[in-house]
Amino acid sequence: MRWSKSHLHTLRDAPADAEIPSHKLLSRGGYIRKVAPGIYTYGNLMLRSLRKLERIIREELDKRGAQELLMPMVHPAELWQETNRWKEMGDGLLKFKNRNAHEFCLGATHEEVITDYVRKDVKSYRDLPVNLYQIQTKYRDEIRPRFGLMRGREFIMKDAYSFDVDPPAALKSYQLMYDAYQAIFDRLGLHYRIVEADAGNIGGSQTHEFQVLAEAGEDHLMVCDDQGQTQCQFAANIEVAPARDSQTASVDASSALPLEKFATPGLKTIAALAKSTGLKESQLVKTMFFSSNPGTDPQNKALMPIAVCLRGDDEVNPVKLKNALGLTNPPLLLTDEEVRQVTGASPGSCGPVGLKIPIYFDHALEGRQNFIVGANEDDFHLKNVNLDRDVKTAGQFKGFKDLRLARAGDQCPRCGKGRYVSKRGIEVGHVFYLGTKYSKAMNASFLAQDGSSHPIEMGCYGIGVTRTLQAAVEQSHDADGIIWPRAIAPFDVALVVLDPDDDEVMQNASIVERELQSRGFDTFMDDRAERPGVKFKDADLLGFPLRLTIGGRGLKEGIVEVVTRHDKKMEKVPLEQVVDHATRCLQHSGQKSSRAPA
Repeated sequence: MRWSKSHLHTLRDAPADAEIPSHKLLSRGGYIRKVAPGIYTYGNLMLRSLRKLERIIREELDKRGAQELLMPMVHPAELWQETNRWKEMGDGLLKFKNRNAHEFCLGATHEEVITDYVRKDVKSYRDLPVNLYQIQTKYRDEIRPRFGLMRGREFIMKDAYSFDVDPPAALKSYQLMYDAYQAIFDRLGLHYRIVEADAGNIGGSQTHEFQVLAEAGEDHLMVCDDQGQTQCQFAANIEVAPARDSQTASVDASSALPLEKFATPGLKTIAALAKSTGLKESQLVKTMFFSSNPGTDPQNKALMPIAVCLRGDDEVNPVKLKNALGLTNPPLLLTDEEVRQVTGASPGSCGPVGLKIPIYFDHALEGRQNFIVGANEDDFHLKNVNLDRDVKTAGQFKGFKDLRLARAGDQCPRCGKGRYVSKRGIEVGHVFYLGTKYSKAMNASFLAQDGSSHPIEMGCYGIGVTRTLQAAVEQSHDADGIIWPRAIAPFDVALVVLDPDDDEVMQNASIVERELQSRGFDTFMDDRAERPGVKFKDADLLGFPLRLTIGGRGLKEGIVEVVTRHDKKMEKVPLEQVVDHATRCLQHSGQKSSRAPA
């Protein structure tokens, strides 16, 4: 391709709403153009990268027996109502009615549609297993779309679905897709980690995220720092990262002392209480209140309060609490007035003693005795609280659970040697073992060998195609522009012609162009009548792996300037050797990806 024949327009400045480097660079490079908030047109260069990524995905899934199909983007409400997600997903679905007043939505995900497709055909165990995938546009009505393709409303996604006869077979399909995802992301030349995660409203009992490591990532990860012989690869989203105690604060394990109430006027925070008592915040216990009402039934407005006790310097992990309670969504904090209704006191003076509601303790409090909590009376606290004597006797104690947010420095739960390091990541892939969540709701069943009927075991597997491309840019760029991994670069070579009006220069540039193309390298020639500085800046901005510069001055010396984009190493290569030299450079520019060390 030649610039003079293309519709490519770069920008000196990024749009005002571009906040992170990848959004700015893709906009400036003409890769994407905003149509409306969260909705973009993909330029030719972006489309070329999309097609390369799609080809890699198809190759890895096809070789593992998955079959491609294409489902509609418009879904009837009836399918989503079967699983109750028409209500659960709420305004996240873009809903509308057709001329006949029938309700529809734009596809945010396709579990309902694929389950409906399969249940019409699968009758017997002989029809299973099935593994189907598509690459399709999705639409989710984000409240505040931002960061370009990272959090857009309309985006391209690869979603796949497996259907099996029983859990062992389903987990085998899960592992097959897990391995396919590893192969895909290994081929892309990105640093990534596979992390344990929460299934969210998709559902399922097992799930892993594929996270590209980048400072601007929206996800907070906890990664093991062990770099010993085994190089522990444990990583988890902060939402589910197991919290192993790393605190060394003393624990009072002495005999239970008499319970005492003492005045704490104006002490409404853990920090103020710690300062007044001379204790560390980690030695104090705080009590927080939530509503365990799942909120899916608009007629059920019952408060259903619960109490959570944890160390004074810890924070409740709402996703862990959701999972502990078996809810669809994280529970909501009670308002100050609701707390007063439950305890008789304002937040800051509340505790577990005497409560008539379910009480959960974080496991970091195991073994604690003689601790301080609110007295459920404004401006008073209790000291020498003993769990067995003062809390469990009320019959509302529900046990110790991992309910706190993990933090950097906590012990790795897998190897026991390393410590958590905090990282930021961009979720680009997600695999779920769904079980029978959708098949039961939608009556997708099969007859076993003995003639009995069983719901189909399912898995689902997603890759954000457009998000992956922007994540690659977010991870790999410099002050001058994008640094594409070769696997998904729109072109392998930027052939910069400095004197396009010189017949000899253009003749030699054309020969180099044809020879590179004959060897299978995608070549983009900048043949514009622009100053060299403009062309070099644009070449750096667009980020193709290799730049060859051919001009009249260089040809007089018989040389071509070769620059590798990732390290800006420049070499002067004889014209007759430049194609062989470029071939070697590109063959070694695969930039093997890694499940990156901490």
